[in-house]
Amino acid sequence: MTSTLHAQAQKMGWSRSRLSRHAGRMEARELIRRDPDPADGRGCLLVLAPLGLDALRAATAVHLESVRRRFADRLDARDLLDIVRVSGKLAHAPESDLRDVGRE
Repeated sequence: MTSTLHAQAQKMGWSRSRLSRHAGRMEARELIRRDPDPADGRGCLLVLAPLGLDALRAATAVHLESVRRRFADRLDARDLLDIVRVSGKLAHAPESDLRDVGRE
């Protein structure tokens, strides 16, 4: 898994400097590495390292169980269908529409 620092910061809603500091801590733990970005000599690519992939895999099962127990198990079939319906609307809404929600 690879992403530019800039693109990842945008996805997370973080500043590049904040993500860069956090990435430095992750790099020190050997969870990621930074490679030069061939498309932008000033930037870098954040690359998931083998130890990071192991950590991600280990966390996945625990996270999914937590979501199931705290969320899905508390809903009936109709609730889940409502979530699917609403999620579909949100997934197809332009980003600009989502930013304006509640500002009217």
